[in-house]
Amino acid sequence: MRILFLGDVMGRAGRAAVAERLPGLRRDWGLDFVVVNGENATSGMGLSPDHAAGLLEAGADCVTLGDHAFDQKTMIGHIDQEPRILRPLNFSKVAPGKGARLFTLPDGRSILVAQVLGQVFMKRPFDDPFSAIEPVLRAHPLGARATAVLVDVHCEATSEKMALGHWCDGRASLVVGTHTHVPTGDAMILNGGTGYLTDAGMCGDYDSVIGMQKDEPLRRFITGMPKARFEPARGEASLSGVFVETDDATGKAKVVHMVRLGGRLAPSGPPAGPAS
Repeated sequence: MRILFLGDVMGRAGRAAVAERLPGLRRDWGLDFVVVNGENATSGMGLSPDHAAGLLEAGADCVTLGDHAFDQKTMIGHIDQEPRILRPLNFSKVAPGKGARLFTLPDGRSILVAQVLGQVFMKRPFDDPFSAIEPVLRAHPLGARATAVLVDVHCEATSEKMALGHWCDGRASLVVGTHTHVPTGDAMILNGGTGYLTDAGMCGDYDSVIGMQKDEPLRRFITGMPKARFEPARGEASLSGVFVETDDATGKAKVVHMVRLGGRLAPSGPPAGPAS
């Protein structure tokens, strides 16, 4: 299975980049499934139903959220109506929506997508992500009930993301970090056959401070005083994420590539065209 994961979509620029580039990537790379993290797609704070629909129409098969899952209050009532949108498993026991779903492809293959939130350096306490993901992985054995398994680890700390990667090793096809908006360069296949990347980065304008226009973040760092709201940067956006190709028999990763396209990031990604 050929899977593309795109990191946090940041505001209008990120949405435009996904809409412009994703349809061509699905065709040129022969993608079977696409997951997009959309938790900052609406003005950098959450995801509205309209913007979620735009990401799905552009070619996403699943949209994950994060700690800003319900910053847009309209998502509270919408998420149960759109099963392709997932919030974190350990967000809250009373939160609407689901944190994991098994998707079935037209050819009968299946992929489990799940998301957990980290605890380290996060602004509010969340339930333990390790115990949250464990029963989901047990219920969907890789290469059996699930042809592939993808886990989005929405964390601040790189150490926590790495620990979760090793916790899932051999039981997931891909574990990929989100949240920091800064792409890492450590794409690899772990010992048990799980593809791994500490952070997918963002789909947004990198001439910014993690996707926000520079002036206000700089002012706050220098003076310690806010003057205005943060606003998403609106220059040319880069797509940032990871591509993985899995073995359909075992579900394990065969190939992992970082994806960097457009904007200010040096280009990288899988070879053009589907696998033979």
